[in-house]
Amino acid sequence: MTKFSDLKLSPKVLKAIDEAGYTSPTPIQEGAIPPALEGRDVLGIAQTGTGKTASFTLPMITALARGRARARMPRSLVLCPTRELAAQVAENFDTYAKHVKLTKALLIGGVSFKEQDQLIDRGVDVLIATPGRLLDHFERGKLLLTGVQIMVVDEADRMLDMGFIPDIEKIFSLTPFTRQTLFFSATMAPEIERITNTFLSNPARIEVARQATASETITQELCMFKASRRDRAASEKRKLLRALIDREGDACTNAIIFCNRKTDVDITAKSLSKYGYDAAPIHGDLEQSKRMEVLDGFRAGTLRFLCASDVAARGLDIPNVSHVFNYDVPGHAEDYVHRIGRTGRAGRDGKAIMICEPRDEKNLDAVERLIENKIPRVDNPLVDASAPRSSAADNDVKEDPAPKRGRRSPRTPKTEPNNAREDTPKDLAKEPQSDNKPARNRGPRGGGRRDDRKSVGMGDHMPDFIAKSFDDRRTS
Repeated sequence: MTKFSDLKLSPKVLKAIDEAGYTSPTPIQEGAIPPALEGRDVLGIAQTGTGKTASFTLPMITALARGRARARMPRSLVLCPTRELAAQVAENFDTYAKHVKLTKALLIGGVSFKEQDQLIDRGVDVLIATPGRLLDHFERGKLLLTGVQIMVVDEADRMLDMGFIPDIEKIFSLTPFTRQTLFFSATMAPEIERITNTFLSNPARIEVARQATASETITQELCMFKASRRDRAASEKRKLLRALIDREGDACTNAIIFCNRKTDVDITAKSLSKYGYDAAPIHGDLEQSKRMEVLDGFRAGTLRFLCASDVAARGLDIPNVSHVFNYDVPGHAEDYVHRIGRTGRAGRDGKAIMICEPRDEKNLDAVERLIENKIPRVDNPLVDASAPRSSAADNDVKEDPAPKRGRRSPRTPKTEPNNAREDTPKDLAKEPQSDNKPARNRGPRGGGRRDDRKSVGMGDHMPDFIAKSFDDRRTS
């Protein structure tokens, strides 16, 4: 078995690794670290949760151990798609570089420009940033990228697929052509890989697992859901989520609940809190301080349920997540792999449960085609198979909220016979009539109510006084 000591890392880095409790590298680390130390470009593809961050952090620290950064000119650059992932990379850097005198700066939104400018002015060896904030500093004249020796793009497919392509191209144009470039991701679609070919020169490609595969330690389940009525779909779906959580019992020590929309993240977290579940939301519209506070609480175990958008689906390393609930089927199939990868990390067992509505079946098909596996279906815990389907409760759920215009009200029973439309005035005349109310006639076509007395022309009936007048003329 390969050990970290076999990978030609510096003694100080090996000491930090040993203190962190790691002994053997993961397959992606074993494959990526040697060519990275040789100065080659690297394209690393591996399942999420397999240690890709250490795959570029460890050789970077070893390579930068000699030398000193100049003011406003970082020696290396790490680009991340989200603030949370950038902050996590910074934490890993602190862990592995504790015995090496290297400086770093974290450039992300939601933090004061002044504090970041002060760090850059002193000179940093490692600059970890999101693309937007990095370009903000550059355009303000506070940063130069001409001294970058090593450039890393973490979660490369997401970076290039989130609309960052123009920013990435601009950042690459600001760095030296002789730089070393490292790309790491859990998925790498062919069209994205074609773009990366313009940024990498003869890279060492390390693919330790088939693209877009989930870890074998994750148990996957799918629960189909169909609302009883459209206006009750949201509340019934949240009720199903609570039932699925309760079904897991004590096995669900904590969980991340992924929603497609930020509004659903807030509503779901508020609903869970209302019913006594310890939950909090995290998404891109929250202030950075609040996002870090929620994330720290979930890591520390003081928060049990984290309701999240895809801002928490990429690269976040929270080792002890027992469950992942996909409240919505993700719109992009690749996001499913990243979402469920938050559980079952580092060889641990995990469970991923997804709720699918009829409208999501097209996205579900895309997910199953990507992972090349059919997700096992489970029964809806809210459906009691032994209960009769025609119960009063079912009738109440299926009843229309209000009678439609032009229809008979459900409160007025229909007493006429089924063949009332076929009755003729002659047939109706035989029915007993009330003394106080004239007989009513629907007519041959079942029209509205009217008196039985006909409104007829003078040719059918002639009043007596007219007839008498004609008789007088004849006799005169």
